[in-house]
Amino acid sequence: MTDKKRRRYDVAYLKMAREWANLSHCERKQVGALIVKDKMIISDGYNGSPTGFDNCCEDDNGNTKWHVLHAEANAILKVASSTQSCKGATLYLTLSPCRDCSKLILQSGINRVVYTKAYKDDTGVDFLKKANIEILELSLNE
Repeated sequence: MTDKKRRRYDVAYLKMAREWANLSHCERKQVGALIVKDKMIISDGYNGSPTGFDNCCEDDNGNTKWHVLHAEANAILKVASSTQSCKGATLYLTLSPCRDCSKLILQSGINRVVYTKAYKDDTGVDFLKKANIEILELSLNE
């Protein structure tokens, strides 16, 4: 795939991840994720409470509740309960991964991460770079 064509796909998948983020019930931050393998979306996710819990993500002080799952974790967990594999896939995110999610990304076999905005802590991205996972920050200027 040419670089120009790859960039077009990257932008399209990031836009879709952004739409997916809109499904989140979190007020402070809405994050979306797509996992793509061989030009097919094999999973999606957004940040939110686990199944069966109240959709409210923040406590009375506005802090994120400890049990809220991040978008990439939700997407990876969906793949784990399917017949698909993340090995060799690309993860598209609206926010770069935190350090905890970066471990899940590495262990899942994802080998490329594309995101639109940097998270306040770049430990996760640094960890993934050290693990030779391709990282690309791509702004959606519209």
